Amino acid sequence: MSGRPTPILEVKELSARYGSVEALHAATLSVEDGEFIAILGPNGAGKSTLMRAVMGLVANSGSVQFRGRALPRAAPDVCAAHGVVLVPEGRGIFAPMSVAENLELGAYLLHDATEFARRRERVFALFPRLRERLHQVAGLLSGGEQQMLAVGRALMAGPQILLLDEPSLGLAPRVTEDILDALALLNKEGTDHRPGGAEGALALKLARRAYLMSLGRMVAEIDPRTVTSYDDIAQYYLS
Repeated sequence: MSGRPTPILEVKELSARYGSVEALHAATLSVEDGEFIAILGPNGAGKSTLMRAVMGLVANSGSVQFRGRALPRAAPDVCAAHGVVLVPEGRGIFAPMSVAENLELGAYLLHDATEFARRRERVFALFPRLRERLHQVAGLLSGGEQQMLAVGRALMAGPQILLLDEPSLGLAPRVTEDILDALALLNKEGTDHRPGGAEGALALKLARRAYLMSLGRMVAEIDPRTVTSYDDIAQYYLS
């Protein structure tokens, strides 16, 4: 029986709250193997909460399945061990540590020196500036370099699906394009590193599908190829 492929990541009726405030309301989405999706919405729409809930970083209810198996809902380390890795908003690098140490921490579950070297060389191929700054304190990097380091550290974990929370926030256009090029290459290769979900206009350029969010709810699923201006997106919020 033919049909749509089984999703690598499937989220059903996922809700999340901070204390007594429900910030995410019964969100449902899926990501197919090798697919890049974008999650769009204004500030406060629930995009970051959705990604945090997928990782089990916030109190939540609902279902999150990775390759057909349920992910533990309060164990982000187990999610990462399964291959679901988040690059958080604000980058979340370890500022007092060097670039090299940050990359090493990304591979803390790996115990194979050859594979570690392979992954690090792959990161350097994508972001050559990290090789140049290898022994520099991470907190002294530029904003763009810190974002490259955050993505590079996540790739050191060998993710099967990569969640990126606001990957272009506050970056210069040229730096944004560099990161876009790296993500496009990862997506094209179809290797272990699959950017599975990301926020904002950066991701929209790469995405096969896009989900729109507002006030903690999914508003629509759209084909990014139909978006020619912000007016095309605004209609979903004004209708």
